[in-house]
Amino acid sequence: MSTLAAPSSIPPLRQDAAVIGLVGLAHGVSHFSQLLLPPLFPWLKEAFGASYTQLGLLLTIFFVVSCAVQTLSGFIVDRFGPRPVLMAGLALIGLAATGYALAPSYAVLALCAVIAGIGNGVFHPVDYTLLNAKVHKSRLGHAYSVHGITGSLGWALAPALMVPVAMTAGWRTALFCGAAVAFVVLAVLWWQRERLLHVPAAPAAHHEAAGSFDFLKLPAVWMCFGFFFFYAGALSVVQTYAPEAARQLHGVPVHLAAMCLSVYMVCSAAGMVAGGFLATDPARCERIVGIGFGIAACVALLLAFSRVPAFAVPVLFGVMGGAAGIAGPSRDLLVKRSTPDGATGRVYGVVYSGLDIGQAITPLVFGAMMDGHVYQGVLVGLAALQLVLIASAFNVRRVARPAVRPASA
Repeated sequence: MSTLAAPSSIPPLRQDAAVIGLVGLAHGVSHFSQLLLPPLFPWLKEAFGASYTQLGLLLTIFFVVSCAVQTLSGFIVDRFGPRPVLMAGLALIGLAATGYALAPSYAVLALCAVIAGIGNGVFHPVDYTLLNAKVHKSRLGHAYSVHGITGSLGWALAPALMVPVAMTAGWRTALFCGAAVAFVVLAVLWWQRERLLHVPAAPAAHHEAAGSFDFLKLPAVWMCFGFFFFYAGALSVVQTYAPEAARQLHGVPVHLAAMCLSVYMVCSAAGMVAGGFLATDPARCERIVGIGFGIAACVALLLAFSRVPAFAVPVLFGVMGGAAGIAGPSRDLLVKRSTPDGATGRVYGVVYSGLDIGQAITPLVFGAMMDGHVYQGVLVGLAALQLVLIASAFNVRRVARPAVRPASA
């Protein structure tokens, strides 16, 4: 009897894999959209006569808007379901990339950054609502791993696509290609839209009015928010200025410096594969996060203070990306352990808004360092942010367990 009951309790692997793959594909576009502009900074700087700080401001606009939308979209997802919100986000990203490509001025770039930020803001509440609702809990560690891998591959694809196209056909053509990526993925998800259908449970009216914001009382939610704030700061430095800072410090040729970000992201994706297996034991999540970011911080300090051969710089970025990637699935499980039932979209909307705020502030601070030629300080600041993440992860553990139990009960 027990052998017959097991298959009905666990959905077929193919069913879960399809959901994981579709959500991961959409998540890749979200991350791809975040790096549409940074690889093109040299072209945009010349085309619009902008400084690094002004170009960093475009990212600040993008992530400030994304932060506000992400928090709001969590409530919308919990109320109306994730699928229509996801489709709208992809359409807006494609529209914004088209606007970037046609922009006649810096002001139009800023307007398109607003549109792109609105589109980007929906993904984490949508993605984690779909994964937590439609994937069996025994496969969630691997689902989070794939989710992180596709995000890293989206980041890796952006410079790998945008720079060669810009070099051969111009930066506007590169941005049209970016828009095509978003619209193609939107078409795929529309074709497979039945797999993404999830109707949220309708809570009682009095409970909905009184309890919609109860999750904000959980200390673990705000600890997770802080963790993602510093995580986003570290990631933003890697994506925007760290390769150029390393190039200036170690005399790295331009073509090798351009490889650093893609190497980091590919190795981060590989690290997440291993991290998905390690995350099957929730008891060791904090230690995995600590070890991963500890190694990453050591690499950043090595780049800051040691003489490194130019050819070794992309290798070190790969080591840093792999170490950070291993920590990714464990990081997501920390949030899940802090999430009360029925509030997935809202919790992930608030927690992951820390990502957007961190990525909004960091380009301005570190952009000023780059304009002042404080290249060593950029890498030291990166290491400091990575070290703060270790303490943040253990603080989440300290407050999560007593806070979540009453909410789950």
